[in-house]
Amino acid sequence: MATSPCSSSGFSSSSSSGLGADAGLEIRTRSVEQTLVPLVSQITTLINHKDKPKRSDKTLQAIQRVGQAVNLAVGRFVTVGEAIANENHELKEEMSVACIEARRAGETIAQLTDVASLDHPESDSHITIFTDKTGVVKAARLLLSSVTKVLVLADRIVIKQIITSRNKVLATMEQLEKVSSFQEFVQIFSQFGNEMVEFAHLTGDRQNDLKDEKKKARMAASRAVLEKCTMMLLTASKTCLRHPDCESARINKDGVFHRMRLALEQVIEIVTDSRPNGESEMPAISIYSGIKEFKNKVEGLRENLYFLSKENLSTMLEVILEHTEDFTDSAYTSHEHREHILELSKQAKMELEQLVSVWMQAQNQKTKDLMEDLEVAILKTCQCMNELKREVHSAATSLAADLLKYHTDHMVLKALKITGVEGNLEAVAEYTCKLSEQKEQLVEMCRLLRHVSGTEPLEITCIHAEDTFQVTGPQIISAAETLALHPSSKIAKENLEVFCEAWESQLSDMSVLLREINDVFEGRRGEKRVYLSLPRPGKHNANLKALKPVKLDTECHKYGYHLKEQAKIAKLGLELHLLTSDVDSETEKWEDQENEIVQHGQGMSSMAYSMYLFTRGEGLLKTTQDLFHQAEIFATEGTKLAAALQAFSDQVHSDDKPLLLLEAEKLMAMCKQLQITAKASVQGKSATFTKVDACILKTRNVMTLLCQLLPLCCKLLRKNKAGNVCLKPAPPWREDRIRTGSNGHTAERRTETFGIKSLEHHVTNMTFLESK
Repeated sequence: MATSPCSSSGFSSSSSSGLGADAGLEIRTRSVEQTLVPLVSQITTLINHKDKPKRSDKTLQAIQRVGQAVNLAVGRFVTVGEAIANENHELKEEMSVACIEARRAGETIAQLTDVASLDHPESDSHITIFTDKTGVVKAARLLLSSVTKVLVLADRIVIKQIITSRNKVLATMEQLEKVSSFQEFVQIFSQFGNEMVEFAHLTGDRQNDLKDEKKKARMAASRAVLEKCTMMLLTASKTCLRHPDCESARINKDGVFHRMRLALEQVIEIVTDSRPNGESEMPAISIYSGIKEFKNKVEGLRENLYFLSKENLSTMLEVILEHTEDFTDSAYTSHEHREHILELSKQAKMELEQLVSVWMQAQNQKTKDLMEDLEVAILKTCQCMNELKREVHSAATSLAADLLKYHTDHMVLKALKITGVEGNLEAVAEYTCKLSEQKEQLVEMCRLLRHVSGTEPLEITCIHAEDTFQVTGPQIISAAETLALHPSSKIAKENLEVFCEAWESQLSDMSVLLREINDVFEGRRGEKRVYLSLPRPGKHNANLKALKPVKLDTECHKYGYHLKEQAKIAKLGLELHLLTSDVDSETEKWEDQENEIVQHGQGMSSMAYSMYLFTRGEGLLKTTQDLFHQAEIFATEGTKLAAALQAFSDQVHSDDKPLLLLEAEKLMAMCKQLQITAKASVQGKSATFTKVDACILKTRNVMTLLCQLLPLCCKLLRKNKAGNVCLKPAPPWREDRIRTGSNGHTAERRTETFGIKSLEHHVTNMTFLESK
């Protein structure tokens, strides 16, 4: 889907100002997006200046300086773009048009903001930003669109470099496949090594620059294959040259070349965003993502009873339960896990039937009792899905942990090496069967882990691991057979070592992957960071030990009289979730992310988010005592923020100080109340639920205040800085950098000089004045 530079850069005023960009331009890299951010931000400031009846000379001078700075910076930017166009003839026409448009738009903005020397800038006799705001908006739209075009066209050059580098690697690989002598092989492989290094640098930079985390993970997987296969290609080719008549050596070598070609092709698919033969990429479907989407739909019934059909919901559950068959049909799933999964699948169907029944009644008659029954049905359905997710996670991760522990000694690989050197073909055949069994186990493990991986990048890592075991197993077998046929061959022995090391390395990677999957499940990683402030034994008050922790989970759901209380807490949790999103949105608007106010705000948002996860039975807060401790830490952080606000009040204008101090005092009082509530001792489940409710309610109230405080502080900070920011002088543009003649550099080197980073440098130097 195409993304405008405005939306991708957080350009919130685009709709109100009529500002936008070419919808046909998709920004796929961070460098392009970040290059546009200062331009979008400053033009937005210019467009959204407040129309006041009286304007000071200082304001008029500031507006004029902004317009001149835009024009000058765009001029330097266009110079770079034109130099790129001259060196890349296939893009020259498009780039030249975009540069002309950008230059014209920059000049128009400079003319419309030339107001400082006028006695009456709002007079109709002079067309200015005050008399022709539509003209400024049009010029700004054209400027953003043309600058984005230049950046995207420059990005195409980077893609072209990667494709050219890939083509070189492929051509050299073809030569390596056909060599018949060691001397020729050594010469060509040396060239191949240099080309692979260049390709690795280009693709590494591209991987880091990609915005899409899924594509980034796919790129990382492909590059890992190429890195490992480079050494395999060396030893497999040498073995084939030493033993030209050996069929197993040829099979081994062909496998490496084939895998490298697939990896190279995937890299090009990612950078060009294309699929072979126009195929569309099938979305990866896992139990984890299916349950997440299903729960979102179910919980959406609270807001809208008519936004989806019961058939749609039933189909979603059917798909999830079909995927659980991967676990129940697996020979490696324990009997206990299988029974639990089947039992929970049956329960999920029953809970959905009950939910649909109440839901249909509520559509016809929206009474208070029916809405309460619907809330209970929603909670029970979601709780059942959480338990199913927990069960499949436990099944997959316990299997993975057992297999990885069992295979850490690498006994089969060691046996293959020994029997190969002995030339014992019968023993090699026996151990290759054992390796094939091990491969099937590990492949099944990867398939099950994919279902519970939790994020798309980790899903892709699981798929990559599965492919690696699937391919490397047969390659080890062919290498071992070659060694058994030529037991005195040092190169055949070295070749087997290389493939065994790749297998061992993948097993080691699986241990890391398993930890990451567990981290996501426990809430330590994923879509949003969670503030880690859980109590440690012996580190906190002794009275914590006297309280028996109560868990807000299935035990509580067994008691019907707790369901309405949980429904209330669930609603508060959702409100808290929305507020954390609002706070995050406000903190992202601050230029200085290291500001003390921002830091405290982000910390409080993360803690509030972990409390929201608790209401869903997820995350790191496992018991009510964990929640109460988190509320205490949250209140402490709020108190620190209040102190920071009081300090900040000394820097603001005297007219604004009383309001800020009033808000700081209000925050301080609310945090003290929350601390008192969180520290209060309670006994029994009913009292515990009341305390949970009170803590989350008071946290919500603090977050509501925080949503009001952050934009206020941001506004006061900008107001305080207005008129005090100086324009940085742009670095002189050296003519020798744009010469395309005999400067001794290759065309490729010049292209790199005029790549994205050069453009980024010039746009980033657009340092404009912020208006009041």
